[in-house]
Amino acid sequence: MGLRQVDVNTPKERAVAESIGRSIATAVDGINALAAHFTADQALSRSLVDAVELIARRNGRVVVSGVGKSGHIGRKIAATMASTGTSAYFVHPTEASHGDLGMITSEDLLILLSWSGETVELGNMLTYAKRFNVPIISVTSNCESLLARNSSVAITLPKVQEACPHGLAPTTSAMLQLAVGDALAIALLERRGFSAQDFKTFHPGGKLGSQLLLVQELAHAGEAIPLLPLGSPMGDAVIQMSSKGFGVVGITDEAGKLVGVITDGDLRRHMSRDLLLETVDAVMSHNPRVIQGSVLASAAMEFMQAQKVTVLFLIDDLGVPSGILNVHDLLRAGVA
Repeated sequence: MGLRQVDVNTPKERAVAESIGRSIATAVDGINALAAHFTADQALSRSLVDAVELIARRNGRVVVSGVGKSGHIGRKIAATMASTGTSAYFVHPTEASHGDLGMITSEDLLILLSWSGETVELGNMLTYAKRFNVPIISVTSNCESLLARNSSVAITLPKVQEACPHGLAPTTSAMLQLAVGDALAIALLERRGFSAQDFKTFHPGGKLGSQLLLVQELAHAGEAIPLLPLGSPMGDAVIQMSSKGFGVVGITDEAGKLVGVITDGDLRRHMSRDLLLETVDAVMSHNPRVIQGSVLASAAMEFMQAQKVTVLFLIDDLGVPSGILNVHDLLRAGVA
């Protein structure tokens, strides 16, 4: 039985749909306001650039903190930074006041989030940072707040309308904090030249980890590669194709360079009573589709789909075969 399309014709359902629409529109307006503010307000753009440079110059870790919704956003910012090459972690202000301040060293840096900039719970962290010369980057909406005035870099966000009709529940404001945190993390990633291979180091598991595998990690190598030299009889080619199980055989020249392949399709196109009397030279397809082992597995899957092939030979910089990859190897690894 199929799913019934949601009926929004009743007054209650229309009210719900309108509420959702208003919240989404308010969120869009908030992000647009932040983007416009970044372009028009030199103080905001300067503070964000200064924040990136300050973090990049520090030898220690980034310690992120905040209370309530700002705390939840802070956890996400710390997690994003940690996964993109900036050593970071979250400390709750209350836990910091009960011993976790000892986790913060003079080599570290604080990112403190508070929309008002007057969050009482951050007071002990401010005092500690001043005592041990720990730089503070604040993210607030009030440049005259206690937090902003005591920061090395004060990032002041534009005041925006909350999606909450009472203007109380942090919604749009929390989203702006998150957007700024993500922007800092990505700017640091790009400044450091953090590569996809670096990213893979921090994301070995799950779907993302499988997408970041390299072709050489999944390919078959050594004796598993079906290869024959030029001049070999087609009988040997058929045996190689059957015994190695890839339905293909690569043909190499005297230097060991891959110069052609024979596939099941090539066999069908040249099928005759004299096929086994031929040499591989007469049957092979020239200019085989190949890939290098340092390519991401996800890119290999895209290449296979675009070229409509199920098997690729890996070659080194000299064109010598170093492995063979089947589309099933990618599927088994979760690359799709």
